[in-house]
Amino acid sequence: MATLSVTYNHSIIHYTYNKSKSCYVCPNLVASLSVKKSLVFPSKKLHFYAAMVSRSVKEVLPPVLDSSSVPPAIFDGTPKLYISYTCPYAQRAWITRNCKGLQETIKLVPIDLKNRPTWYKEKVYPENKVPSLEHNNKVKGESLDLIRYIDQNFEGPSLFPDDPTKTKHGEELLSFTGSFSKAVTTSLKENRMDEVGAAFDDIESALSKFDDGPFFLGQLSLVDIAYVPFIERYQPFFSEVKNYDITKGRPKLALWIEEMNKIEAYKQTRRDPKEHVESYKRRFLMSSQ
Repeated sequence: MATLSVTYNHSIIHYTYNKSKSCYVCPNLVASLSVKKSLVFPSKKLHFYAAMVSRSVKEVLPPVLDSSSVPPAIFDGTPKLYISYTCPYAQRAWITRNCKGLQETIKLVPIDLKNRPTWYKEKVYPENKVPSLEHNNKVKGESLDLIRYIDQNFEGPSLFPDDPTKTKHGEELLSFTGSFSKAVTTSLKENRMDEVGAAFDDIESALSKFDDGPFFLGQLSLVDIAYVPFIERYQPFFSEVKNYDITKGRPKLALWIEEMNKIEAYKQTRRDPKEHVESYKRRFLMSSQ
């Protein structure tokens, strides 16, 4: 085991992993941590935790670009992540960027999906969807591919485990994301709450496999990042509209949501729950009338 000693020092983050095993963190950046004493972690995970502590810088978000907006400099050598602030798929890539501490490396370019700039399709990404990543004079898309790409091709703490058992389980869970969201949305369209319960029971079961942390693979990983944008949307909608608490009888899921909501890299990407409720009402209730 190794001790991570948190000390306030000016406005700069410093952390080292050497004989002193010390981490100096500005209070303005980690005020939400409420650190009371030294934190003890397995030594091999100390780099990860220190890096995650330092990812708490609050970012000023750029304005949304629409059909009337001037395009940014394209293929100028600066990596750009094209997103929508309201899209759960784009949110996956955005969270990954933040968890890696790449706010100064990968520029956010938010797009208005209801009034898309023509230059985005013509000059950036012919698929005309988000997210997409401009990097090394190429543009890549598809959210699950992008979060892997960002994790593997940029600096920052690794967001996928080396342990073979966890790697295998993680890949299975990533492959299951589409089935999970389809099961929930289909049940909403058909008003079948039994299927909703089964889908969240699968999540509870998945969260129960490892006991070395509250996340899907024990520690925070791409798997958590892949699921959280959707559960962020489902939870308030089911609570308010269906009077259904997705965490009732599912303590692992309740703890997971609680712990995810403490992660600044994710919190910076969250929307007001009321926005999600209204969006889902328009999508699932009005369309059925």
